[in-house]
Amino acid sequence: MNWYLIRIQGHLDQRWTAWFDGLAITHEEDGTTALQGDVADQAALHGLLTKVRDMGLPLVSVTHEAHPRQEQRP
Repeated sequence: MNWYLIRIQGHLDQRWTAWFDGLAITHEEDGTTALQGDVADQAALHGLLTKVRDMGLPLVSVTHEAHPRQEQRP
């Protein structure tokens, strides 16, 4: 799995969690919403981005990050 942070403009209601394949929805103080979690592969990522587009949500950024529960190695 790959951990992604997708940031959109505006605050998205928590009820959309299932629609976005279980990604966590967090409202940020800057007026954006962070969708974050494990995404199976590039096809799944593109599917999520298609949903963002189809809903007319302004996409701010997409970031691939280290999994937060993954231990950092020295």
